[in-house]
Amino acid sequence: MSRPDRLRPRPALRRAVLAGACVGVLTAGAVSGSWEEPRHPAGPRASQDAAQLVSRSGDQWSSAYSAEEYEALRLSLEGEYVGTGIAVRGTDDGRIEVSRVHRGSPADAAGIRAGDRLHSVDGSEADGRPVTEVVGALRGSDGSAPSGPGSTVRVAVERGGERLEQELTRELLTVDPVTAHRSAPGVTEVRVAAFVQGSADLVRAAVENAPPGDGVVLDLRGNAGGLIAEAAGVASVFLDGGVVATYDVHGSQRVLHARPGGDTERGLVVLVDGGTMSSAELLAGALRDRNRAVVVGRPTFGKGTVQMPSEQPDGSVAELTVGTYVTPSGTTIEDGRGIAPDLVPAPGEQAEVTARSVLRGLAAGA
Repeated sequence: MSRPDRLRPRPALRRAVLAGACVGVLTAGAVSGSWEEPRHPAGPRASQDAAQLVSRSGDQWSSAYSAEEYEALRLSLEGEYVGTGIAVRGTDDGRIEVSRVHRGSPADAAGIRAGDRLHSVDGSEADGRPVTEVVGALRGSDGSAPSGPGSTVRVAVERGGERLEQELTRELLTVDPVTAHRSAPGVTEVRVAAFVQGSADLVRAAVENAPPGDGVVLDLRGNAGGLIAEAAGVASVFLDGGVVATYDVHGSQRVLHARPGGDTERGLVVLVDGGTMSSAELLAGALRDRNRAVVVGRPTFGKGTVQMPSEQPDGSVAELTVGTYVTPSGTTIEDGRGIAPDLVPAPGEQAEVTARSVLRGLAAGA
C-alpha cells in the first residue's frame, strides 16, 4: 500500500466513507457551507499500531483504520457502501434536510423523500450538527453501533408539519458516481459525486453522448474527492493534454498530465461549493487555470494535501500526509482556503441557473 493514489478528505469525513456517492450519501450529499467537524485522527475501531502512528504524527489529515475499515473504504472506492440511502445537506439556519434518496434503498422503501427535514438519528437531534457527523450516524460508521448490512437505525423526519419516525435496515448499496441529464436546450449537466473507479470513463461517455453544440455544466458540489487518477481522467475529457497538477511525495515532485484529444470546444462551467474537496478542488483548479472553464458557486473547502496508506504489523492501516498539490498556475490549496469561484450566484439565485446563464454567454461569444 505505497501508492499515493488519492487525495483524502479530513479524518472525520472518512467515517462517512469518503468516496462514491453524493448520489446516495457516500460523500454526504449536497452541502451548504464548509465542513466543520471535530478532528478525530484515529477512528474508534482502528487497530493499535495505526492509531499510535497517527497520534504521534500530529497530522490533522491523517487517518487510522482497522483492516475491516480499510476493506470498507476499498469497497467505497469501487462504488459500494453500507447505508440507508439518505443523502443530507445543511441549511443556512443550521437544520439538516434530506437532499437525495437512493432509488431502491431502505429509505426509499420507507417513503423518505428529498426535502424532508431530518430531526434525529437514533434519538440524537440532527440540527446544528456537522453534516459528516450526521452521515456517520446514519451509516453507523461513527463507531456508536454495529454498522454492517442488517444493522438498524431509527430516524425521525418532518414533512408538511407532520413528524414521522422510521426504523431503517442498512444494506450494501451500489451507486452511480456520475449522473447526466439535459436540463435545458443547449445545456447538459454532468454531476460527479466522487472519484471512484470508472468515474472518468462515465464522464467521458456523458460528454460524448451530449447533443452537438451543448455546453456542459460539470457539477462538483459536495464532491469530497477520491482517486486522484480519476480526477485527472476527468480533466482529460476537456483538455488536449498538458498539466493538470503537480504534487510531491516526501519532497519528490510528480506531475499529473491530461491525455491528449479531449473536447476543447464545448462551453464548460464547473459548479463548486464548500463541500467540494481534495481531488475535486484539484480538478476545478486545473480547468480554471487552463482557461478551459468558468467556475461558479461558493469557495471550495480547502484541502490540498496528499495522503499515502501504509499497512502496519497488526494489519491496521495508517494514512499520513506525504505532500501537497499545486494547480497549473502555481496555486497551493491551503487549509480552509480553497478555490475561489469566478462567479458567485446572486442572493436567492440557484447556482444551476447562474451556470446556464454563463453557458449562454459563452455560446454567444464563441
